[in-house]
Formats: sequence, structure tokens, C-alpha cells
Amino acid sequence: MTMFRTLLLVTLLVAVPAGFAQGKKKGDSTNDTRTVQGIVMSPEDMPVPGAVVQLKNTKTLQIRSFITQENGSYYFNGLSTDVDYELKADNKGLSSPVKTLSSFDSRKEAVLNLKLNKK
Repeated sequence: MTMFRTLLLVTLLVAVPAGFAQGKKKGDSTNDTRTVQGIVMSPEDMPVPGAVVQLKNTKTLQIRSFITQENGSYYFNGLSTDVDYELKADNKGLSSPVKTLSSFDSRKEAVLNLKLNKK
């Protein structure tokens, strides 16, 4: 029985640290992605439904779009944590300044509100 306990103890001492050593895997969606959301506001500080929010990946130059909800909100998910993104909104001749979601920003759920101004 003592030999069995010793063998069990040695197995646990080897297996448990090996499991912790694996850590974060490249491509693991829970570790390598983030979201950005916010509200598009008019110059009068009112939410703007139907505004087009564009999200530009500065590495690949790919652009994704979102049309804001009734409350002016937008949402993008599945964003890489090691890429900068540029966001801007447009609606009926008005445009927001470009805002950057930096790869140095460690938030997994970033909030960037956009305010429309005259072009």
C-alpha cells in the first residue's frame, strides 16, 4: 500500500505542474479576443439610431460596419488583442472624429462613445 501511495504522489507532483504550464494557447478565443461597444451621440448629445459605425483593422485594413440600434448603441466582438483598431461614425452628413482602440489597451470589453460633428 505504501508503494501505491508513493507512486500516486509522484504522479500528482509531475502531472499537476505540467497542466498549469500549458497556460494561454495561441488562438484561444477566450484569451485572444476583445470587444468594443459604445453609443453614437448627436452634436446635441442625443443618441443617434441608424448611424453607420466603421471599425478598421489597422494591420489588415479590413473594415467592419455596424448600424446603431434605436438607443444609438453599437457592438463589435472577436477583435484581436494585438491589433489597433480605428472607429468612426457617420450619419446624415455628420461624422465623428476617428478614435483608436490601441493594442496597448488591456481591456477585454472596451467602451468608446462617438460624437457626431459637422464635416
